[in-house]
Order: sequence, then structure tokens, then C-alpha cells
Amino acid sequence: MLSLVLMGAAGLLIGGAFSLRSQDFPRWVWIAFLVLAALSLLAAYLFTLPGD
Repeated sequence: MLSLVLMGAAGLLIGGAFSLRSQDFPRWVWIAFLVLAALSLLAAYLFTLPGD
């Protein structure tokens, strides 16, 4: 369930990054959003791996 929440957050962050890019925000702001989205997707993937 947590992985679905993280994937949803990643989708919102990606949408926010593209929105900020189109509004001419500084480059580091929307790149930070994309990095956070990538980390969220990575965390979602790691939560789906079987544990010991």
C-alpha cells in the first residue's frame, strides 16, 4: 500500500516539475522536484522487494 502512495507522490512531483519549468522558475527548483520523484519511485520499488 505504501508503494502506491509513493508512486502517486512521484506522479505529483513530476507534474509539479513540468509546471514549474513552464512558469520559468529557476532550474534548480524543478530539477529538485524531478530528483525527489526519482527517489520516491526508487523507494516504492524497494518496498515491493521481498524481505527476509
